[in-house]
Amino acid sequence: MDEEDAQHHEGSPELFMFLASTVHDMKNSIGVLNGTLENLLAAAPTTPEQPGYGQLAQMLYQTKRLNDNLIQLLALYKDVGKPGYPFDPAACRVSELVEQVAAQARILLQSRGITLDLDFPPDAIWTLDEDLIIGVLVHAINNAIRYTRDRLRLAIRIEGDYLELRVEDNGDGFPPSLLEAGASAMNTQRSAINFLNNSSGLGLYFSSEVAKMHKHRQRSGGIALENGGTLGGGCFVLRLP
Repeated sequence: MDEEDAQHHEGSPELFMFLASTVHDMKNSIGVLNGTLENLLAAAPTTPEQPGYGQLAQMLYQTKRLNDNLIQLLALYKDVGKPGYPFDPAACRVSELVEQVAAQARILLQSRGITLDLDFPPDAIWTLDEDLIIGVLVHAINNAIRYTRDRLRLAIRIEGDYLELRVEDNGDGFPPSLLEAGASAMNTQRSAINFLNNSSGLGLYFSSEVAKMHKHRQRSGGIALENGGTLGGGCFVLRLP
């Protein structure tokens, strides 16, 4: 196969469609597995002392990570942030957003013995794409499980002209390489993230693209990774205009 044939093969629309269809099927299967594991863990005693509970909790954590990655791959295949992508911002109650995020994370956090603190303005309303933002926050919580000791915090506040959404943990903080990856994710070029050396690259890039889709009066959203915060560990920060 010469170079021209190789480039044609790599860019084959049929291959891309096949890969997207395969990823979609995998996502559906993992979604079923997630539901089964959540049901098994929900039916288990609240004190996880029975044999196999820890293994079930670890399986749920790993399948949720896989599901996150597959959802993000599908979104990037559809060119998230580009014309034609199903971006649907609407007025949303912050309290309802928090309820949905907490509900999706509840079983996994409970199975790992992690407490989730919630801090948000109960009457606040903001214009955003609810499904995309929930996906970003749930992914941030799933990622924070890797770093926390036993406590996470989802904090939302209005800061000037922006809605600031924070996922914080009480671990040792992000390593320098991950802080650098968070800064690179806000670069407009996909090549800014080393996907091979940084396992969080896909999630960070997806989150930054979702943030940038939210615009108001020449202002765009953004993300950041920090250390410190209320709990003293790592902080994922999402800002929406």
